[in-house]
Amino acid sequence: MLDVRPLATFADFLVICTAGNERMVRAVVKEIDDQLVQEGAPTPKVEGSPETGWVLLDFGDVVVHIFSPEQRDFYKLDKLWQKATPVVVLQ
Repeated sequence: MLDVRPLATFADFLVICTAGNERMVRAVVKEIDDQLVQEGAPTPKVEGSPETGWVLLDFGDVVVHIFSPEQRDFYKLDKLWQKATPVVVLQ
């Protein structure tokens, strides 16, 4: 999770994660959506699809990117947001 508040106006935090294949992308999207909505977060705006290897969940203050390994390598969002402050890093 990256704190992008000093760098962006569209969100406070970005989450960038990788799921190994289309099925895993679908499962991660469902789990994140289920958990955050259960915690009272608004229903997210969804862009992309598991078939493309990139799904974006926009919860307003938090935007979650779920990538296939190939799409994450192609789009390099980690590099684009390298000046953001890491809040949580999981491997």
